Amino acid sequence: MRAVRFWGTRGSLPVALDASGVRAKIVAALRGAAGRDLGSDEAIDAYVDALPFDVRATFGGNTSCVEMITGEAEHVVCDLGSGLRPFGSAMLAQHGASSPQTYHLFVSHLHWDHIMGLPFFGPAYIPGNRLVFYGGHDTLESALRRQMEPPSFPVPFGTFGASIEFVHLAPDVMHDVAGMRVQLKRQHHAGDSYGYRFEKNGRVVIYSTDSEHKLAEPDERPAFAEFFRGADLVIFDAMYSLAEATSVKADWGHSSNIVGVELCQAARAKELCLFHHEPALDDAALAKMLAETRRFEEITRGSATPLRISTAYDGLEITL
Repeated sequence: MRAVRFWGTRGSLPVALDASGVRAKIVAALRGAAGRDLGSDEAIDAYVDALPFDVRATFGGNTSCVEMITGEAEHVVCDLGSGLRPFGSAMLAQHGASSPQTYHLFVSHLHWDHIMGLPFFGPAYIPGNRLVFYGGHDTLESALRRQMEPPSFPVPFGTFGASIEFVHLAPDVMHDVAGMRVQLKRQHHAGDSYGYRFEKNGRVVIYSTDSEHKLAEPDERPAFAEFFRGADLVIFDAMYSLAEATSVKADWGHSSNIVGVELCQAARAKELCLFHHEPALDDAALAKMLAETRRFEEITRGSATPLRISTAYDGLEITL
């Protein structure tokens, strides 16, 4: 495992930065430029690069899609959210339509925000390509076919030109897939979701989204801490604040930044990446959550090795 690249990081539904949001960023940047010498392209670039991330950029709006860069020729992706479309476009730009590729597609669960990108995945329509879908749900194939049936979508699943395979993976056991060791764990979420542990060449990546962690179930947190044990990177559902996750949004099937820190500290993980962002949160709110999460980790770590904390955004690449 060499790196992880994020193509979609939102939860529930895609969002877009609207005109007022763009204007607010421009105004903030211009106010910060007052009195500065920006008489050259180099000075402008340096000023923009020094702006806070939530002013100079955006966390993005596509739903869940994460690429595992393994160092092998075959491609590995977690979830089929709207971020699958730009991933597919990038693959076609890189390899063209005449160079057959294999895509290993791991699905956490079957809610629409996690499968909605498949009808727009360009490589699926090209003969010679191979798509292998993996998941813990017996209904994986029927769910993917159903979303492309009338009246929901005009292009049927059978239009795909690539060869299609479906592989059911049982939870709590190790599987050998695409040169990796892969383990699934069932998570609290409506209809169930599955977290994934990927191991390759001494590196471990956890993909755990759409998972609620119940405070009233004392055995659950130790079990997840063991699942996360020693991970180089934990991609974690931090959709809500702790207050939301334990009050008005309890039983909604999602977790918080605080629980993510606690689990990663218990597991001695190296990096926590906040993921599956609430669509109602703008860039400033997500940047504030990141700062608060880092501060919480700092005051709770004790003598342990510091836990690196990042927030996923569309286009982020983390080297392992």
